Amino acid sequence: MKRNKLERQRSLIETIEETPFITDEDLAQKFDVSIQTIRLDRMEHAIPELRERIKSVATNQWNETVKALPLEEVIGEVIDLELDTRAISILHIGAEHVFSRNKIARGHHLFAQANSLAVAVINDELALTAKTELTFTRQVKEGERVVAKAFVEGLNDKGYTVVRVSSYVDQEVVFKGLFYMYRSNQLKGESTNEISH
Repeated sequence: MKRNKLERQRSLIETIEETPFITDEDLAQKFDVSIQTIRLDRMEHAIPELRERIKSVATNQWNETVKALPLEEVIGEVIDLELDTRAISILHIGAEHVFSRNKIARGHHLFAQANSLAVAVINDELALTAKTELTFTRQVKEGERVVAKAFVEGLNDKGYTVVRVSSYVDQEVVFKGLFYMYRSNQLKGESTNEISH
């Protein structure tokens, strides 16, 4: 049963407050109305569109907290970040990311999104990638939106912080990676010969 407009808008405001990065498409599905109705609801309550909400939250929340690299150096737009716990970024695949012949994204862009997110999630002034294990599970094409999710799994037996990153288009996994991160507060005496950026 559909809610009346007042109930829907009240619930819409609560939903966006709880999950500020929800899309208009997801909201339309949740409330069983058209995307246009969601946009009108947002306008009525002066709620900015998703891209503006992302910029606002990122500017206010993380510029002071990200330690290992400036936020603007993260590949993609960071939409969630809890240091040493988790992070999420979104990368819109444009013409500059793909091979001109077949419009398939170059793999190094997916890697760069995941690797920079793995660096950003580390709560340390220095975070360097020591080793990676990567799997590309399907091709990504121009126009698709890649959502990378990083989770800090803890320390391995060599003292590296292990970050697992999975990247999705819609709900489908397109890339998986384990990133073994060296950080400055690691135990002294570790060899750093293998470390790379």
